[in-house]
Amino acid sequence: MEQALSDMKVVDLTHNIAGPYCTKLLADYGADVIKIERPGQGDMARRLGPFPGDIPHPEKSGLFLHLNTNKRSVTLNLKSATGRKVFLDLVKGADVVVESFRPGVMASFGLDYPVLEKTNPRLVMASISNFGQSGPYRDFKASDLVLAGMGGSQSGGGVMEREPLKIAQYVSQFMAGFYASVGVMGAILAQEWQGGAGRYLDMSLFELLSSFGDGRFTHQVSYQFAKREEGREPQEGRIMSSPPTGAYPCADGYVEWWGLGRWRQLSKMLGRPDLLTDPRYATEEARIKNHDEVAAILYSWMMERTRLQCWDEAVAADVICAPYNTVQELLQDPHVNARGFWAEVEHPALGKTIVPGRPFILSESPWMLRRPAPTLGQHTAEVLGGLGYGQADLVKLSEAGVI
Repeated sequence: MEQALSDMKVVDLTHNIAGPYCTKLLADYGADVIKIERPGQGDMARRLGPFPGDIPHPEKSGLFLHLNTNKRSVTLNLKSATGRKVFLDLVKGADVVVESFRPGVMASFGLDYPVLEKTNPRLVMASISNFGQSGPYRDFKASDLVLAGMGGSQSGGGVMEREPLKIAQYVSQFMAGFYASVGVMGAILAQEWQGGAGRYLDMSLFELLSSFGDGRFTHQVSYQFAKREEGREPQEGRIMSSPPTGAYPCADGYVEWWGLGRWRQLSKMLGRPDLLTDPRYATEEARIKNHDEVAAILYSWMMERTRLQCWDEAVAADVICAPYNTVQELLQDPHVNARGFWAEVEHPALGKTIVPGRPFILSESPWMLRRPAPTLGQHTAEVLGGLGYGQADLVKLSEAGVI
């Protein structure tokens, strides 16, 4: 079946999470993504877990499996002159190149955008790095945690009495990959609408975290207009905001509630119409002041019910809440299964595995799982054969350590 990006060819020089997620989104909607990996080692994500039985194996990383479905793997040593020639042969027929090396590495190979643009004037190239390709921090090393702190997203995370907290692990990496894929598609559209010239995309994780992390945009606007830092809330204030809001225990787990603007509905659900007129609970301010009493009322109701019973009664009363699901429960959830979110893939090293499917539904050119994540170098002969390299050439390249 024809997919939205079936005519797009992408050369993927990315590793770890952000870059591979960018190219995964393109591959999942039809692009032919050729993943270039270092001979004998491959993408570092192959060495990240989780692994079956917690036994590390380069072909059994769940993270790598998720990030690299629908791609083809080619091993290629870009430090060799022959490897660079093979790479340029690939670029000639490509629409997009995505790389996530440190700034300057592509130039050290003699493969930066000015060079690739001469090889293919229509090429769109995206570079994903910690701080971008310019500026005083360009060459600094960083980690996800360090970038979260520098980007300001931690200044609003956690409670005032404790250390700052960052957003969940790898979220910024996935967001960077998502935004990079949007940038690539924007460049492709601009190329079609404004002329055939290529485009270069410079993606900085630091700038990304400065713009979206933990609602920082609204905090930045607040500072610019009011010259006031929106810091972390004290523990007491956080617990007592808009009760009942947050996670509350029930007979078999926890339920997350959103109480703002729902007191009338909540009182009906609890069978307590008196809560609407009782001065201790009749206003938002009064409920905040008497938070512990509000919580006690809800606790006594919830502890007699399971998560699903709480949720059913809340939905019937138009109260906003949801049960906390385990991963197993999420896999079995009737809603996501009815929409066909989960996909089954058969991997040569892992067997049949369930993976997250499409991020959105596209009606006429749908998401499709065409192939599992590749084993290291699985498609080297296939891809290079398509460029005119014969079997004898491949043997020589292998013996020379090029592939």
